[in-house]
Amino acid sequence: MELSPALPSIAYSGLRNSPGAPLDSPRKQLPALQTPLEVHPAIPFNRPSFFGREMEYIGEAMQRGHAAGDGFYTGCCQRLIEEATGTQKALLTTSCTHALEMCGLLLELQAGDEVIVPSFTFVTTANAFALRGAKIVFADICPDTLNIDPACIAALITPRTKAIVVVHYAGVACSMDAIVPLAAGIPLIEDNAHGLFGKYRGRQLGTFGALATQSFHETKNLSCGEGGALLINDPRFNEAAEIIREKGTDRSRFLRGQVDKYTWTGLGSSYVMSDLLAAILYGQLESREEIAAMRRRVWHAYQEGLAGWARENGVKLPHVPPECEQTHHMFYLILPSLACRQALIAHLRARSILSVFHYQSLHCSPAGLNFGGRPGQCPVTENVSDRLLRLPFYNGLAQSDQARVIEAVLDFRG
Repeated sequence: MELSPALPSIAYSGLRNSPGAPLDSPRKQLPALQTPLEVHPAIPFNRPSFFGREMEYIGEAMQRGHAAGDGFYTGCCQRLIEEATGTQKALLTTSCTHALEMCGLLLELQAGDEVIVPSFTFVTTANAFALRGAKIVFADICPDTLNIDPACIAALITPRTKAIVVVHYAGVACSMDAIVPLAAGIPLIEDNAHGLFGKYRGRQLGTFGALATQSFHETKNLSCGEGGALLINDPRFNEAAEIIREKGTDRSRFLRGQVDKYTWTGLGSSYVMSDLLAAILYGQLESREEIAAMRRRVWHAYQEGLAGWARENGVKLPHVPPECEQTHHMFYLILPSLACRQALIAHLRARSILSVFHYQSLHCSPAGLNFGGRPGQCPVTENVSDRLLRLPFYNGLAQSDQARVIEAVLDFRG
């Protein structure tokens, strides 16, 4: 199934109060969206794709008169995530970054506390805990999956370790059989930005740790433009999480009728997603199986089309262990050298195809050096960061465009 990357014309007709129930307000007709300006490069790295009932649900949310957070669609999304994953409680947030910041607040971190994170990750995986005064302790990754190395975690645990953070890179699960026992007595947090609905030995990612975070950024499988979620698997964090998310107030209890007014009760910030964004997200979540099928097709087309070329040119393709059910979040190549990686990026760009590298070694960054990071500390991370390239990958990637990408890569002899 191929989808046009252009947004469709939108007609708000037959709007529903909830799926199946008509609203009393009159039907609204909005003018059709104009065809977007041509996007350069011709095949971008990412392009948001809305093809379900997202626009219809935005209209419904507006007619309900509640555009701020914790409205009808927020509740729909949270219940769907809880039921589909088995997590004990899901709370939508404004971003995965903010969900991670909530984790730092929930753990009541103090100066001197240590948090173990992979060096190969986005900066907010570390920054969320550094904001609370914690010392970031960098762990290296496994060379096959690019996930945090359990052996490194074991060597880094000290009496000051207050949390272990794992990242399921590319939606492929970390070695949870080895990691969960290491975290006995230490809160385990899953940065699951890439892995919603992925599984490890049949169990949903985001349900192994006391806390987990999700991303709904436009580059993710399911997107509302910008958004996230906090998954809570340890109920002792429930009430505190609601307070932190609602600017440090007990507003959630007020909305449930448990108190007659709400007030400031602790630390917090404005982490609640708008219900308009939740309406978009609900349309995406409803279409999760169709989206998963499209991404699976794209991933396997790359895998099959590039396997021979990769063997001939010393290029590594993604590795998915048999115990992992991945989310097909991305497709990457690990080139033989930095020079080869940069040459392939230039080769593709000359053909109007945008490819990108990914995470840089956090322990070698200016901020990472301030936390005691040093070159050579995480050799696998440093090696992979210089050689990894991500190919165009998005829900609406047409088969013809993907064929162009594959053909361009096959023509490269770096």
